[in-house]
Amino acid sequence: MSFPSYRLSIRARLTLFYGGLFFAAGVAMLTIIYFLMDQTLLQKFTIQGSLPSPAEAAGMIGMPEPGTARVRVLINDNPDLLYYMEQRAEEMRRTTMFNLIKLGAVALLVVGALAMAFGWIMAGRLLAPLHRVTDTARRIGASPAADRGLHERIALGGPHDEIRELADTFDAMLARLDHAFDGQRRFVANASHELRTPLTLNRSLVELAMHRKTASEDVKRLGETLLDINGRHERLIDGLLVLARSENEVVERRPVDLADIVDHVALQGTAAADEAGVTVTVQAAPAETTGDPVLLERVAQNLIGNGVRHNARGGWVRAATRTRGGRAELEVWNTGPVVAPYEVDALFEPFRRGSERTRSDQGVGLGLSIVRAIVRAHGGEVAAQPRDGGGLVVTVSLPRD
Repeated sequence: MSFPSYRLSIRARLTLFYGGLFFAAGVAMLTIIYFLMDQTLLQKFTIQGSLPSPAEAAGMIGMPEPGTARVRVLINDNPDLLYYMEQRAEEMRRTTMFNLIKLGAVALLVVGALAMAFGWIMAGRLLAPLHRVTDTARRIGASPAADRGLHERIALGGPHDEIRELADTFDAMLARLDHAFDGQRRFVANASHELRTPLTLNRSLVELAMHRKTASEDVKRLGETLLDINGRHERLIDGLLVLARSENEVVERRPVDLADIVDHVALQGTAAADEAGVTVTVQAAPAETTGDPVLLERVAQNLIGNGVRHNARGGWVRAATRTRGGRAELEVWNTGPVVAPYEVDALFEPFRRGSERTRSDQGVGLGLSIVRAIVRAHGGEVAAQPRDGGGLVVTVSLPRD
């Protein structure tokens, strides 16, 4: 049986630490004062003289000299008076010491409580900039779009202390990461655009050579192979462009029903599914969300397309949409090769495929990466798990608003 662990905040620990030091110092000071007072009250004064009258004796007992605890009267002929005066002096000493401890303890508790309250307030004020750094880091980490989060800065003002230095260092790190990610996305987008032109030109030249009347069968077979390779490269470039676009924030959002998207995608992919010998069925229930319809359609295309490509003849793909827990969900099951549980996470990485998914005609390894990037840009979540008997079960969850 495990018990929840409770962790005190830095503010509480600082308050308790300095409050404990204050109480320890107060107890030490009270102890020192106690012993000093005790030693002072134990001083003995000797008075020699004749026996005073009863009125004088009463005045001596009721009005002792300042700082005198015990008064010893050396009178040989009246020991009773001597005993009485010693008892009264001892009683006064005990009363004084008791009052010192009692009142000192009360004063220590009151002043200590005020000191801890003041320490709590001051610790909160001193740690407020650190909370600002933490809140900014949490917002950046929870941001669905990487570029939007990295654009944010702490910009902490105030004195140049350790916390200000930490915030400035964090801002500098964010600036470098932002610059690096922007450069990477620009490179991917520019390279993809630049590569589209020669690939289009290659396709045109190959098709022209294949359709010439003088083209031999060897040339036509070679042209078909080159067209397949060219098509795979085109799909790779399109995937890179979509991946670079989907990692940005979705600015324009419109109401979208995932049921309509899945029906449309399944209808478009009927020919490819029939050619692969795979049955595609759809159970479309209303699942409304907001987002970019083109990108969300790409999510359904990739999931259903992967289910068809990475399958066996006679297999099936089932797609279902629903609303559950205030979120719109899309779930896709498919038969196919057995996927080890430790390979599932790797399937969402770019250019990563399972051990059974290595044929060159089965995509370029960007399908699930694009799905994850698009879903995260919409503030959603995607998860996959191996299906008993082979294949995968992929679940996409998107917020309704």
